[in-house]
Amino acid sequence: MANKIDYQSGKKHGILLKNQESELDSIAAEFASELDEATLSKYKTQFMSYDINNSGDIDHYELQLLMEKINQPKTYLELKKMIEQVDSTGKGAINFRDFIKMMTGKTSSILQKILMFEEMGKKAEQPKGIPQKKSISDLP
Repeated sequence: MANKIDYQSGKKHGILLKNQESELDSIAAEFASELDEATLSKYKTQFMSYDINNSGDIDHYELQLLMEKINQPKTYLELKKMIEQVDSTGKGAINFRDFIKMMTGKTSSILQKILMFEEMGKKAEQPKGIPQKKSISDLP
């Protein structure tokens, strides 16, 4: 019988994301003794948002999009140098293991500093909804 064509690409994408998340969790487990769960979860979420094609690596194109998103556009050579500073495998891309090492300071790089400043530049989340009533005794 001929192969059945599966038109549920959304379902496939969900499966792909789950598989990628489980792979990242297994890599994060290697750093569990050094970092707390919240930090590892934050790094995993960041990495997954930067890895647009869900390949498990941040390549030149994805890094270029990231830099443009934070208003820090770079040339191809600058991006290549940023990746080379972090890449331990020589593939020309940043994998999750390299990303964690970079973010924890084990590998000092320009990209680490840019991402840290981008994180600090985000405004703290403001409370939503109706403000609480205050009495006169609450005023300074």
